[in-house]
Amino acid sequence: MTTTLYQFALCPFCNKVRAGLQLKGVPFEEVEVSPRSKVELPSLPDGAPRKVPVLEVGSTVLWDSTRILSQLDEAFPDTLRFTPADEAMRLRADAMEQWVDDQFIESLPPVLYGTWREATKASKVIAKHSRFGTGEGLAVKFGGPLIMHAVAKRILKRNGRTDAHAWVRENLDYFERELGERDFVCGDALTVADVAMHGALTCISPFPIFENVESRPRLHAWFERVEAMKKSAA
Repeated sequence: MTTTLYQFALCPFCNKVRAGLQLKGVPFEEVEVSPRSKVELPSLPDGAPRKVPVLEVGSTVLWDSTRILSQLDEAFPDTLRFTPADEAMRLRADAMEQWVDDQFIESLPPVLYGTWREATKASKVIAKHSRFGTGEGLAVKFGGPLIMHAVAKRILKRNGRTDAHAWVRENLDYFERELGERDFVCGDALTVADVAMHGALTCISPFPIFENVESRPRLHAWFERVEAMKKSAA
């Protein structure tokens, strides 16, 4: 059964799904989707948004990162489970994943594209992953960061923020407090909350902002713990 992830390289939601597949040890192909045309996307059911991530598992098409992660346990039942059996832990894991989506990921575009230097770095990451034709490749490489730079500025304004890096640091403070002294967000076992946050952090790992993770011993130890699980599952 072939598994294919349709993605943007710098999309935190796509990185969430990629982290989930890697932690489960599921082999998959990656298809980089043009943010302009999105012609690479497979056929989607009526009502499904034409945006990444999209995951094809055999003939089944899944979309929305939260929905995809919730169905990976069912699609691959013999792999590491992300959903706690305990109801209280499940509710906590779901709430933390929602926080990652609504709060942490919201703060990331301004540190990926907020300055022209960051936007240039982003264009190099995009170019590394894309295999578009010359015209489309140039448009994505240079036009994409230009558009996202404007989006990043709107996100800051919408949230009443002026310092993107300080915003991310505040969110890291919150996550670190929620993690506490535990190995994982909900205790001794990894859950969807860890998958979501690790995926989002992986998205910013090539950028200077990631130094704020590396400088926090407990947070960095957690990140490396999840990273080691990904490598052992490969």
